[in-house]
Amino acid sequence: MTSEAPPFWWEKPDWRARALSPLSKIYGMVAGRRMRRAKPPSIPVPVLCIGNFTLGGAGKTPTSIAFAQAATAAGLKPGIVSRGYGGGFSGLHRVDLEHDSARHVGDEPMLLARHAPVVVCTDRLAGAKSLLDGGCDFIIMDDGFQSARLHFDYALLVVDAGRGIGNGHVFPGGPLRAPLIDQLVRTDALLKIGTANGADKLVRNAARAAKPVYEAVLKPKPLEGITDRPLLAFAGIGDPSKFFRTLEEAGARVEQTRSFPDHHPYKDDDVADLLRDAAKDDLTLITTAKDQVRLLDGSTAVKQFASRVLVLEVELVFSHPQTASRVIRETRDRARMRSLKRL
Repeated sequence: MTSEAPPFWWEKPDWRARALSPLSKIYGMVAGRRMRRAKPPSIPVPVLCIGNFTLGGAGKTPTSIAFAQAATAAGLKPGIVSRGYGGGFSGLHRVDLEHDSARHVGDEPMLLARHAPVVVCTDRLAGAKSLLDGGCDFIIMDDGFQSARLHFDYALLVVDAGRGIGNGHVFPGGPLRAPLIDQLVRTDALLKIGTANGADKLVRNAARAAKPVYEAVLKPKPLEGITDRPLLAFAGIGDPSKFFRTLEEAGARVEQTRSFPDHHPYKDDDVADLLRDAAKDDLTLITTAKDQVRLLDGSTAVKQFASRVLVLEVELVFSHPQTASRVIRETRDRARMRSLKRL
C-alpha cells in the first residue's frame, strides 16, 4: 500500500471507486473475516488500542501522546507498542532518542518516545511483553486495531472530522481498512478530531451502535512570529491540508504550501526547491514536528536546512477534560475483569 493516498478516496464515490469495487470486495472479505475470527493472545496488564478506520493520517500519534501523558499523570507507567512504519528494524527494538533516527525506527516512534517508552516491533505481543518486562503497567497500542495480533481491553478509533471515512469504500477503491460494520463491532468508542462535518455520518452510525463519541481538537502550541511574517508551509504527513488549516486557524499568513507523501524522506533536491521558492517571495519556512524528525535524519545539507525551519508543535485538547481519564479507567476495569475470568 502506498503512503500517498489517491485523492479520489476522499471524494464522493466515482467511476474509479466503482471500477475497483471487485477488488475492494475481496480485500474487505479477507480483512473482515480475519477480524471476526481473531483470538489474539493477551498480556496481564491493561491494553488500550488507538486505531483508525482508514489508511492515512487521522491523528493517532497526538492521541497516543495525550493518553501516555494522562496515564503518567494517573500514576501509571505507560509504554507504547508501535509498528514503526518507515523504519528499518525487522525485529524488536526499544527506541532510544539519543541514538536512534527516523530512518531506523520511523518518525512517529521518535515523537512518541518523548513521552513514554516505545518498542518498535511487527510482533505486537513481543513488543508488549518487552515493555512489561521493562516495568510498564499500561500498554498503548499505536495502531494495530485491524491486525488482531494482541488482545486489547479498549479500542478507541480516531477519525478526522473533515475527511471522515472518505468515499466509504474499502481499499483499494477507498481508504477503509476493512468493512465499516466489522470495524464498528469491535470499536469501544470514537474520537472525532476537529470541528468539520465530514465525519457526521460515521458519528451517527456509532451513536446508533451505542458507541460513545468523544471530541477533541489539535491545538497549536505558542510559536513566536508566525502571525507577523509570510510563510511557506510544507508537510509530508497523512493529510498535509490539515496542517495548513491549523496554521491559518492560528492566524498565520500562509502564502504558499507544499505537500509531500506521508513519511517522505527529504533529499537535497527537496530542500533546495523549498529554499529557492521561499527566497523568491521572501517567505519563512514552517513544517510539522513529524517532518522535523525526518529532516534531522537527512544529509548534512538537509540537517542544516532543518535548523532554519520553524516547527509548529500541536497538542490534542479534549472537549471534555475527563475524557482521557475516563477511557483509561474503563480500560483498567476491563483488564481487571479479564484477569478475574481467568481465575
